[in-house]
Amino acid sequence: MFNKIVIFGVGLIGGSVALALKKLPNPPQIIGVGRSDHSLQEALSLGLIDQAVTDIASALENADLVLIAAPVAQTPAILRTIRPHLAAQTVVTDAGSTKSDVMAYAQAELGDQFSQFVGGHPIAGAEKSGPGAAMADLYIGKNVILTPATVTSTAAVQKVTTLWQNCGALVSNMPPEEHDSVFAAVSHLPHLLAFALVEDLAKRGNAELLFKFAASGFRDFTRIAGSHPEMWRDIALANKQALLQELSSYQRAVSEMTALLESNDAEGLFALFEHASQARNAWAKSKIQ
Repeated sequence: MFNKIVIFGVGLIGGSVALALKKLPNPPQIIGVGRSDHSLQEALSLGLIDQAVTDIASALENADLVLIAAPVAQTPAILRTIRPHLAAQTVVTDAGSTKSDVMAYAQAELGDQFSQFVGGHPIAGAEKSGPGAAMADLYIGKNVILTPATVTSTAAVQKVTTLWQNCGALVSNMPPEEHDSVFAAVSHLPHLLAFALVEDLAKRGNAELLFKFAASGFRDFTRIAGSHPEMWRDIALANKQALLQELSSYQRAVSEMTALLESNDAEGLFALFEHASQARNAWAKSKIQ
């Protein structure tokens, strides 16, 4: 199905797609496009891409698919850049963590070629970034959410589905608004909480002492605070309303726990901890079955 794929952004997400496709019996030609020549040259040296191209017309010539794996805020500019060179058979998709905004960008920038765009979000990643962080097995067994519009071409959806299945992923569809609501709770909020805790400790006068004795609990809770700052700034702003609702809900939960602690309510604290522990263990068990 794929002879040539163009990837904008060859870091962890885009680079891992490239590495996974390289393992196919007949891998497509993979063209890398990006803001940083250093990153493109690194991707070339690591074998993630076959060519690093700066001329967009040349990059898109005879392309079967374009994957935008850059920070979400760059999406409108990228779409605007490729629009004049986008052939009728070329499918465009993205890997952004928010979808309502991306679908709106695509509709505004692609116009009558909007039917060729399929919003996508791979539920996989790591706290590291850049071409050197790419992994061929990153998407194996992981979920990928697609958010096609009512006008999206069925053939385009099938192509993007095949792309992710070739990477080993499990593909499902979801309306973009529902996607953003769900991931504000289970992905975007945890990242903000991790950033907030590390920032709070880092600004304290005894930060060096605190970090010296921080152990596995702190490491596990704050691992995602090592994630790409630009990407998470863009995600937070793009999904602002859903995130504000989740932050308010979390603040209420913290207030309830604070009240239990202030009143020495041992039974209340135990009940809260037990319920949360059971829910977390049940979720973890379901992920390994």
